[in-house]
Amino acid sequence: MKEHHYTATIQWTGNKGTGTSNYRSYERSHTISIANKTIIEGSSDPAFRGDKTKHNPEDMLLSSLSSCHMLWYLHFCSEAGIIVTGYMDNATGIMEETANGSGRFKEVILNPVVIVTAESMIEKAKQLHEKAHEFCFIANSVNFEVKHVPTVSVK
Repeated sequence: MKEHHYTATIQWTGNKGTGTSNYRSYERSHTISIANKTIIEGSSDPAFRGDKTKHNPEDMLLSSLSSCHMLWYLHFCSEAGIIVTGYMDNATGIMEETANGSGRFKEVILNPVVIVTAESMIEKAKQLHEKAHEFCFIANSVNFEVKHVPTVSVK
């Protein structure tokens, strides 16, 4: 087995002068830094006193699942001779919050819209979503269901 190691630096930037002296005294703002990459401005979801203009962990989890699936899918299509000329996913996720304030995602649905170059490719293009799901590192790492509802057409 090969191992791949990743590092990220998360730095809280939301100290308004009194730190976390009370729940409303600080911002949830932070930066996500990874060597040689653009810094991501983060916060919490607005429901948890976050900045709606910044990415939150829930957004990034959903995006990670979607992009991992897409990258595997495109890989398998290229191997199978399926020529994809367009791919867009409007992914959705449902997170439930418990009475004590904790929570978890209960499902994510990927809704990829794929464009291929020939009618003869459509059926195989649909089937390859299953294989992409099996191989997606992120989907294999979560403890909730990740569904996919693909649409494939020719253009």
